[in-house]
Amino acid sequence: MRATTLSHVNQQIVEPKLLFRVQLSATRRGARLARLLGTEQLRSWGLPFEEPGQVIAELAANAVSHGRVRGRDFRLGLAADADTLCIGVTDARGDRLPFQRAAADGESGHGMIIVGALANRWGTAPGPFPCKTVWAEFDLPMWG
Repeated sequence: MRATTLSHVNQQIVEPKLLFRVQLSATRRGARLARLLGTEQLRSWGLPFEEPGQVIAELAANAVSHGRVRGRDFRLGLAADADTLCIGVTDARGDRLPFQRAAADGESGHGMIIVGALANRWGTAPGPFPCKTVWAEFDLPMWG
């Protein structure tokens, strides 16, 4: 019988987590780059990328449109394990939270309707001051 080390046991218990982070300029070009880089990262991990790519595009566009502070960047983060893909976009405007539904004037909030329709869950997390992160999660099937 083969001896099992603690490291070997830990590798079986703890599923490795895939992480990706990139900081981008809070410009329309930065938002487009977020979608391209995020989609390519998901593709390289062998994960679904079409619907998550659309969510990345919406969250990045919101960071550039509603979360922009002159001279400050935004950050895209992706994290995945066997069960969940989490997309997070952090911007410098913690005081401006996304609408839960479209505004009555019809001018804003439609991007988050798309995020809500595509992702299994979404929300916001404060900090570090003065920032906020808008996140969306996708449930994933187990992969090998």
